[in-house]
Amino acid sequence: MSILRLSIACVAPLLSTFALADVTLQPKAGAPLAGLSLSQQEAFAIGALSYQTPLTIATGLGPAFNKGGCMSCHANPLGGWGAIAVTRFGMDEKGEFVDIPELGGSLLQAEAISQACREIIPPEATVTATRITNSSMAFGLIEAIPDASISAHEDPSDSNLDGISGRVHWVLPLEATAGSPLRAGRFGWKAQVATVLTFSGDASRNEMGLTNRLVPTETAPNGDEVLLSQCDTVADPEDFADINGKHFIDRVTDFQRYLGPPPQTPKTGMAGEVIFNAIGCASCHIASWTTGKAKGLETALRNKVIRPYSDFLLHDMGTLGDGVQQGDATEQEFRTPTLWNLRTRDPMLHNGTAAGGLFADRVTTAINAHGPFGEGAGSAQAFAELAAGDKNALIAFLDSLGRAEFDFDGDGVRDLEDFTALRGYAGAAATPNTHSAIGDIDQNGIVNTIDANAFVQAIENFEDPARDCNGNGIADLVDIFSGTMPDADGDGRGDNCPSPCIGDFNLDGTVDASDIATLLNAWGSAGGDLNADATTDASDLAILLNGWGSCK
Repeated sequence: MSILRLSIACVAPLLSTFALADVTLQPKAGAPLAGLSLSQQEAFAIGALSYQTPLTIATGLGPAFNKGGCMSCHANPLGGWGAIAVTRFGMDEKGEFVDIPELGGSLLQAEAISQACREIIPPEATVTATRITNSSMAFGLIEAIPDASISAHEDPSDSNLDGISGRVHWVLPLEATAGSPLRAGRFGWKAQVATVLTFSGDASRNEMGLTNRLVPTETAPNGDEVLLSQCDTVADPEDFADINGKHFIDRVTDFQRYLGPPPQTPKTGMAGEVIFNAIGCASCHIASWTTGKAKGLETALRNKVIRPYSDFLLHDMGTLGDGVQQGDATEQEFRTPTLWNLRTRDPMLHNGTAAGGLFADRVTTAINAHGPFGEGAGSAQAFAELAAGDKNALIAFLDSLGRAEFDFDGDGVRDLEDFTALRGYAGAAATPNTHSAIGDIDQNGIVNTIDANAFVQAIENFEDPARDCNGNGIADLVDIFSGTMPDADGDGRGDNCPSPCIGDFNLDGTVDASDIATLLNAWGSAGGDLNADATTDASDLAILLNGWGSCK
């Protein structure tokens, strides 16, 4: 099997699209953009493989680094949030942060290929700050937002007296040529990065020690060039082109560029969002943006409406600031973080202090941390004064950010437990503020067979969602939902349907080549698992072959 076919197989679940006659499911978090061409899907798949593959010393890791691969930090889901913390350090000189480049500042590389190469926080440092991994969700769409659209929301002097005075962090991409204009930063805690390629090149060198064409020289451990010469065994730049002429930084850029936006369920209409807007959160966490129409921009990225809930501007956060100056961003300033996929984020806040426990607890801690000083203080105070019901409604809205349709129990997997919930709501009214709305995919106000048919496309870890054992042209799951097929034990199989044999994925009564194809397509995932170890591998193939032939 070719590397390309293997890489596609590894992320086959991410490449699934769920198109129906009447509705289209939102892709789950971590899935690719809808509308990618075949070549772009291939680029996404190969990029995902690079993203998941740890570097080695021979391929350029270190000598000092924080993690050996992208996935180590961006794992929830692949390309998303992380719980990994990094440390920034410097000196405070009369209230102003000063970097210490001669001592390796300002990013601490906490790991090394040998103990002698490891960095420490130098005793001269009087400022240290912790930062938690941000998400790389839908980076291509965010990059495609025109600079002018972002700058249109600037109000550096707070001319409208609403207490919010965001400003653009204008930066020069690493790949920019001489005479190129500055771009509106939009990635990173300080909006210090404007493009996906710059993000890839910068993170590759600074977090993994991989020098590349954009950042071709190593950072000496704590600034010690002699030590660097003893520890660094691979010539710079270490990132090299593959047989197709693409470097590692290009591959991971492809993956991040073509990552789709996470879902939001219900999509609109929740009372909690009205409250979110009313207490001023939307002044910074702007919901909706439209990407640009620049010549050469991929169709899947052009003129798309997205809902990241950020203005991508710098704001004075008062005591929530980290004391670190980065580019033109001051010690108290942070870029408004995106909120899409928030429900999966643990920990929250730049320093990870909103961690563990229930989602509501983390959100409450994060909102309260916006006060008592800084541009978020008014919203934090307004939240504290809300009635309990309004607080719960706002938190329920935030909990919709990243929830996949039909994921009633919120565990990230659409399975039989969710189908049981969907059956319980059959024929029920569904407003955006009722739990039933999670199964009302078309938001027409009722949970009906349109939704059940969509669920057939969405269910995961189920042997054959389209099974039609009574031959009436309707999937059994839809018949069960409608009450026209009994399923007393709730296993998603009609009581009068024959039990499948092991390995008969298509339920045709025979284990044959088509079933092998299904198993191989699920290789590495749980989709072809026959021995209940949650992965599809050689042991499952052996089980299938042992049952080869007719099983009627």
